Amino acid sequence: MGPDMVTDLMRRLMLEALLLSAPLLIVGCLISIALTLVQTLTGIQEQTITAVPRLLFVFFAGLVSMPWFLRRVVTYTLHLWTDFHRFLG
Repeated sequence: MGPDMVTDLMRRLMLEALLLSAPLLIVGCLISIALTLVQTLTGIQEQTITAVPRLLFVFFAGLVSMPWFLRRVVTYTLHLWTDFHRFLG
C-alpha cells in the first residue's frame, strides 16, 4: 500500500467522521446558543440549567439520527471490504 492509498483512505475516514459528528454538534451548538440567550435575557446564571437540556437534546438527536448513522457506517465498511484487495498489494 503506497502513500497515495493511505492518504486517500485517511481522507475518506476523516470525511466520514466529520459527516457523522456534524448533526450532533450542530444540535448542541444551536441549543447552547438558545439557552445562553434565554439565560442572558432572564438573568439566571445557573450552569445546570444549560447542561441538562443540552444533553437531552443531543441524546434525542442521536436517537433520531441513528438509522442514518448506521447506514453511513455500513456503507463505508462495505466499501472498505470490497476494495480490500487494493490495499494488500
